[in-house]
Amino acid sequence: MRKINALVIGGGGREHALAWKLAQSPLIERVYATPGNPGIARSASCIKPPTSTPEGYLAVAEQVRAELTVVGPEAPLVAGTVDLFRARGKRIIGPTAAAAQLEGSKVFSKAFMLRAGIPTARAVTAESLDTAAQHFDEIGFPLVLKADGLAAGKGVIIAPDRETALDALTKLPPGPVVLEEFLVGEEVSYIVVADGERVWPLEATQDHKAVFDGDQGPNTGGMGAYCDGHILTAAQSDEILNLVIRPALAQMIADGTPYTGFLYAGLMMTAAGPKVLEFNARLGDPETQVLMHRMQSDFAATLLDGAPITWRPDPSVCIVMAAHGYPADVRTGDVIRGLSATPPGAIVFHAGTRASGDAIETSGGRVLGVTASGATLPDAIDRAYAAVETISFDGAHFRRDIAAKGLKRW
Repeated sequence: MRKINALVIGGGGREHALAWKLAQSPLIERVYATPGNPGIARSASCIKPPTSTPEGYLAVAEQVRAELTVVGPEAPLVAGTVDLFRARGKRIIGPTAAAAQLEGSKVFSKAFMLRAGIPTARAVTAESLDTAAQHFDEIGFPLVLKADGLAAGKGVIIAPDRETALDALTKLPPGPVVLEEFLVGEEVSYIVVADGERVWPLEATQDHKAVFDGDQGPNTGGMGAYCDGHILTAAQSDEILNLVIRPALAQMIADGTPYTGFLYAGLMMTAAGPKVLEFNARLGDPETQVLMHRMQSDFAATLLDGAPITWRPDPSVCIVMAAHGYPADVRTGDVIRGLSATPPGAIVFHAGTRASGDAIETSGGRVLGVTASGATLPDAIDRAYAAVETISFDGAHFRRDIAAKGLKRW
């Protein structure tokens, strides 16, 4: 059996989890990451790209003779990395730039969902921040404001009243803004691997976006996630596939932009059924950490040959340790202690870290994703928090209720 080299594009917690999982595959000779981080360096060889562009990533892939490349973040996808790799005959997992507009533009995504008949929140689009307030009454309060372009998971603001909505407009980047009705229900992250027509569903996960316990405070890129087999029933999963995923793939084909790679549907499970809050064109972060940790089968075999995906019965929980000030102005350079004392079975996925001599220090907002599993969800929660308690850095912040919302199903 001929083994191949794999390349992961990115340097966060999601990419650490991908590199860690791919490194376990008997199909993979060696894993590389660009640019990577100190945690990824334990599973892969990290190479800084000459430029953070599709051309820069292609140069790394050619340098390491990668026969499989997996794109982690959304920005390289929107920039056309997949298009360039395929033009050069390189195997790469991800959507083209045209298909990645599902995440790259909220305006495009909302129009796409309506065109495809995909259930979603009622919405209007304002062409600019200056005109957005004119549409408040069309939606009513509470309402959701969404910046049109990429915002690293932080371009969404929930406004309970007009005053908050007006203040939100001062915080969003210039450009079009989508105003949506506020949906009531339970949020679920549903991700599939697609090859244009076929899909390989991953297990459902739940992210925790708000910075504080009880889903309070501003949205972040994600403060933690969990994955177990109880989040959705088989009937609910089938409903999502039939109402959301397959119509999306069919519409992409009809539009002349077949969708390949990871398709992430952020859903609200309402009393009227699943409704799409957003589409992402890549794996979630921190959802990837619990998905890779819980996946039993060889992920490389799925990406290369379409092999079925199997799961361990034990739930997995990931708790994000964030830096001082996150998600606003973040302080960096704090030394991280206790990484070598993590209990057996727990994995610490690095996100915003950097090496400084013999030390590892903070270099971003979300610093670590401490991940563990257990025979039950309560056990997994306890193990993950026990691992968190062994790690420290000045200003560290983490939620203490990650996965608590899933306990009602146990």
